[in-house]
Amino acid sequence: MSDNQTQPQLIDRFGRKVTYVRMSITDRCDFRCVYCMDEEMTFMPREKLLTLEEIVFLLRAFCELGVEKVRITGGEPLVRRNVDWLFNELGQLKSTTSLKELTLTTNGSQLPKYAESMVAAGVDRINISLDSLNPKRFKELTRTGELSTVLAGIDAAKKAGFKRIKLNAVIMKGRNDDEIIDLARFAIEQGLDISYIEEMPLGQVSHDRNESFCSSDEVLAKLQTEFELHASTSSTGGPSRYYQIAGTNSKVGFISPHSHNFCESCNRVRMTTEGRLLLCLGQEHSVDLRDVIRRYPGDSERLKQAIIESMDIKPEGHDFNIKEQPVIFRHMSVTGG
Repeated sequence: MSDNQTQPQLIDRFGRKVTYVRMSITDRCDFRCVYCMDEEMTFMPREKLLTLEEIVFLLRAFCELGVEKVRITGGEPLVRRNVDWLFNELGQLKSTTSLKELTLTTNGSQLPKYAESMVAAGVDRINISLDSLNPKRFKELTRTGELSTVLAGIDAAKKAGFKRIKLNAVIMKGRNDDEIIDLARFAIEQGLDISYIEEMPLGQVSHDRNESFCSSDEVLAKLQTEFELHASTSSTGGPSRYYQIAGTNSKVGFISPHSHNFCESCNRVRMTTEGRLLLCLGQEHSVDLRDVIRRYPGDSERLKQAIIESMDIKPEGHDFNIKEQPVIFRHMSVTGG
């Protein structure tokens, strides 16, 4: 590995180094979570999606430009056909590029099938979405999901031996805010970490986000009535703020795009399912890298140049306003969680 592969080369106008790519490999999912998708979804035509080979080619270019962390997202990434081949290919980038950490966000439904092979391929950490421990409510929030399936997935992940497993919970008032403490207790019992996430205003959904919005400060206050929390310097390279739960091995994190804007330290970009490089989750600044890949097949230098030039349009921050209708009409399933 040459020196220029080990030094971050993606620097935006504000001096921020981009070392983290979130790659959505499908907009399809076997759940229909209320904050992520509409009940009736129109999915991307398959020919518009990047192929798995194109995804490897693209992520190799990023990692040769200094990216150290790649997170595979969706939709539900594990419903993509031949996804085990993709993880094997990406795992090999750790020995040939600057990639240090390969991670995954999943709803957990497919983990009994894939957990062991992902660990063998080199996936280091996984985040598993879990918004309720009540089977009936879980069904209501996911529309099509079964809690028992996700709990089986969590068990499979623990047995497979990932370096770290974290639960993610999107908290909404009147929906699941009465389970904040129960979810933390479950994480502690399982020996896992948990992050609470503020709902993001992406795509049209069937509920009023202004009414359902629950801030991280409200969640933290509720947790502090039950647990002793100590601010932690722990970081996973993303936007979470962490606290250690006293007397346990578990940490609790908060992802707060509204109440604690984290744009000033943003080190991330996102790739959509159809190959658009999003320079900000809450803005539409983007570059069509699928066009570059297909217009110039195999030309990695041209692809890298397009990525480098894209840094000039990365905005300083997002403009989320939970009280207004979303100006971003793409759903989280297209953007990547």
